[in-house]
Amino acid sequence: MNALELTLIRIGFLAVLWLFVIAAIGVVRTDLFGPAAARRKRARVPRPQPVTAPVSKSRPTRSRGPNQLLVTAGSLAGTSLGLTDQQITIGRANDATLVLSDDYASTRHARLFPQDGQWLVEDLGSTNGTYLDRQKVTRPTPVPVGVPIRIGKTVLELRR
Repeated sequence: MNALELTLIRIGFLAVLWLFVIAAIGVVRTDLFGPAAARRKRARVPRPQPVTAPVSKSRPTRSRGPNQLLVTAGSLAGTSLGLTDQQITIGRANDATLVLSDDYASTRHARLFPQDGQWLVEDLGSTNGTYLDRQKVTRPTPVPVGVPIRIGKTVLELRR
């Protein structure tokens, strides 16, 4: 093998090594900050404004929708969050509404939000996906009461 061939092999090896390093950095960046497409999509979608009807003071009204989010499995089993008209972000990030210590959850994994009187779940470009009753969530999907939402080893349900 002459010197030219050896130099070309070395350069080729370095190119492949750098491509691997760049790919690894891209994966880490996506896990930390989420995919750019999801960030752009969230920025363009206007947030729904809650519609409130006037409440009669003569008798109490009961909401027919869910009023709490309950963690049924995982490290936070038994934890419940009261549902308001605000979205709930779920993930490992410290600024998430529900912070998971689950190795299979992404930093910003999913969000639950109210729209038109029902709650929807949306995957935020997570690595391992969000599942609603064994079906992978690919777009904002309505969540019925009592149907499990699985994020890694954590299972959540909406309850009345």
